[in-house]
Amino acid sequence: MTLKLLIAEDARDVADVVAFGMRMVWPDCHVTATASGADAIQRFGEERPDLVVLDVSMPPPDGFEVCRRIREISGVPILMLTVRDRMLDKVRALDLGADDYLTKPFDHLELLARLRALLRRASRSPVMPDPDTRTGDLSLDYATREVRVRGEVVRLTSTEYRLLEELVRHAGTVLPHRHLLERVWGPEYLGDAHYLKVFVRRLRRKLGDDAEHPCYIQTEWGIGYRFLPAR
Repeated sequence: MTLKLLIAEDARDVADVVAFGMRMVWPDCHVTATASGADAIQRFGEERPDLVVLDVSMPPPDGFEVCRRIREISGVPILMLTVRDRMLDKVRALDLGADDYLTKPFDHLELLARLRALLRRASRSPVMPDPDTRTGDLSLDYATREVRVRGEVVRLTSTEYRLLEELVRHAGTVLPHRHLLERVWGPEYLGDAHYLKVFVRRLRRKLGDDAEHPCYIQTEWGIGYRFLPAR
């Protein structure tokens, strides 16, 4: 099946670099490039890409808003490009549903490595043939990657699902930050602990979990996180 990429970037040279790199790694990749947020939303609805690269600063709506709208209907992997290097902007991008971000100017090899990591997480097969796991009100189907809370389907991105799956498979065990970063994001992300904090917060919000009185994900301060077995 042909890989479909949507690039929303108003700087033509940057869009060309991303497209060229993708075609070098995936020669049959179908690339759609657009220069505005409005066009990006329209093209996303028409083409349903497998991967999205969004620039934060482009004709309205900006990349933050485009990301938010895509996340209302899809869990497709999203990488955001930004010239802003403030941590608040990076956290905002992740909080709105982005899977990763890269600050411009960026190294082309790093860009391709991050795109490969996103696609790897999205397509990773179950490591065990378990058909289903249930713990309290939460159920997780490894075959379909479907998560339900009290019978209602919870829409997760591929990264959110991988994080939840890793925690559930080791229920009752404290998983250190480095373990989760390496298993979910990859060894190149071991120094990016803020990813983990943001994604745990996203998971808790979607699962209806309370960090102060958790039913599912417990913080072990300074160490990592533990998924709580059903009591």
